[in-house]
Amino acid sequence: MKPRDPNGFHRPFERLSALIGSKTLPAAPAPPSPATAPPLPLPPSEQELFAEAMQGVRPLEAQVLPARRPGPPPVAPGSAPDAGEMNRLARLVACGEGFVVADTPEYMEGAGCLAPPGITRRLHRGDFALQGHVDLHGLNVEQAQAVFEAFIRQSLAAGRRALLVIHGRGLSSPSDPVLKSKLKEWLTRGPWRKWVIAFTSARACDGGAGATYLLLRRRPLTKRHRRNRPPQGLRGPAGC
Repeated sequence: MKPRDPNGFHRPFERLSALIGSKTLPAAPAPPSPATAPPLPLPPSEQELFAEAMQGVRPLEAQVLPARRPGPPPVAPGSAPDAGEMNRLARLVACGEGFVVADTPEYMEGAGCLAPPGITRRLHRGDFALQGHVDLHGLNVEQAQAVFEAFIRQSLAAGRRALLVIHGRGLSSPSDPVLKSKLKEWLTRGPWRKWVIAFTSARACDGGAGATYLLLRRRPLTKRHRRNRPPQGLRGPAGC
């Protein structure tokens, strides 16, 4: 143990500087050189990968497909054999020309007692010029009947005979068209039947199945006329 300093201080490193100066520290050994790493293998090329993936694959046998039949030759515009039908169809879609309401299930017609033969066909064809019309759209049955009867009275008083009644097709009705069915009932069973010569659904230009042509007599049919009615097979659908 080293003696203490007379002043009472302990100086363990007092002679360290002299000791370092008298001795030479050995140089640190050089780090060993790293061993040379072997080169990394090159990745396989695309051709090698494809050849490896296709190992064991055999090509499919060739199949002989039947020869395709040649289609019809192109038709020059305007020379198609059905060009007339297409033109008629275009006019039908554009303006309803050529549409025959009588060929549809919605068509309605009837003829009164002693009506001339073929009168319904002539009426539907438009042989009689219309002299008045009434629109029952938006009315209930009671309102429509009141408006219809007032229209008939005015028409008879004015001598009008060829009329048009617009009632709609009743597409929103859950079953049969309400106003259309009621109109047929008023013309065939009500008090106005003695004035009716014939009625038919209108042509497409006048409302089609949503309207009805009505042809009235100059005078009502009396019981005397009904007693002289023709045989049952010659009467119209409306009866006498």
